[in-house]
Amino acid sequence: MRLSDLAKGSTVLLGIIVAGYLSTTYVDQRFAEPKVSKWAAPASTSACVDSGGSWKNWPWPNVPALSPKCD
Repeated sequence: MRLSDLAKGSTVLLGIIVAGYLSTTYVDQRFAEPKVSKWAAPASTSACVDSGGSWKNWPWPNVPALSPKCD
């Protein structure tokens, strides 16, 4: 193994580590629950269907079947 091969391998390994770290921080920021003040009123967390047919409290694109109507 030559020194140039070691340098190339180390650079690739460092690039993979940095990309993994950046992707985990992105995922943590994108999909983590928002921080809520302890003084805020609790919100409803169950998915429901509004009178117009729109979904409430469901952030994902796949919608659960047979969800209850919103009050």
